[in-house]
Amino acid sequence: MKSKLRLLIVDDDQRMTRTLADILTAAGHEAVEANSGAEALEKSRTQTFDCVLTDVKMPGMNGVELHRQLHQLQPGLPVVLMTAYAADELTRQGLDEGVVGVLDKPLAINQLLGFFISLAKHRLIVIVDNDPDFCRTLDDILRQRGFKVAQFTDPYTDVEQIAADAQVILLDLKFNHTDGLEVLKEIRKRYPILPVLLVTGYREEMATVIQGALEINAYACLYKPLEIPQLLQMLSEVQLKRLRKLLKSK
Repeated sequence: MKSKLRLLIVDDDQRMTRTLADILTAAGHEAVEANSGAEALEKSRTQTFDCVLTDVKMPGMNGVELHRQLHQLQPGLPVVLMTAYAADELTRQGLDEGVVGVLDKPLAINQLLGFFISLAKHRLIVIVDNDPDFCRTLDDILRQRGFKVAQFTDPYTDVEQIAADAQVILLDLKFNHTDGLEVLKEIRKRYPILPVLLVTGYREEMATVIQGALEINAYACLYKPLEIPQLLQMLSEVQLKRLRKLLKSK
């Protein structure tokens, strides 16, 4: 997985966005500047980003409202707030609504760069399903909502190839010559805590397999035809937990 990210930097202070953009560009990322929430939202409608770093208190649209609007466009797009003020109701509201975290100004640049390095790794939603039409359709849906996606239609693909860059795996439970439980067991040997969402169209037939998979820490089981809002909510939950842990560890 390449370590370069496309980052949107939002602050009504042009010196701040310029300085951050220069630092992030020097670190090998691509940085796009916006000096208001409205400008950031407009750019998000026509461009794709891997993360948004936004000031909280800006004229017009504040950073929390910007996060709300971005979440409607791209539920998988991480948003980090930055502020020169002590924690207040607005920042707490942002955390309750799913922003990754709040960074204090002046920013700890090494912490920020370390977070972006970690963000660039293990950020794929991996689909393992032998129905190519299902894979393509779900791939399109997830990409349109800001997620990075990889597909595998062969369950016998090497586990490292499937899981090495994954932040979560969507694993079908019924294949021609094996079941998803056997695939999950192979994943668990090398990746004991990697979140795996089970997917099946055979609720009753696969009940025993589902139970066995849940016993070895499958995250949950979803049933076809998928309820996309439910899937997006679960993926956002998994991603948010991971990114908050990463931000705190830097």
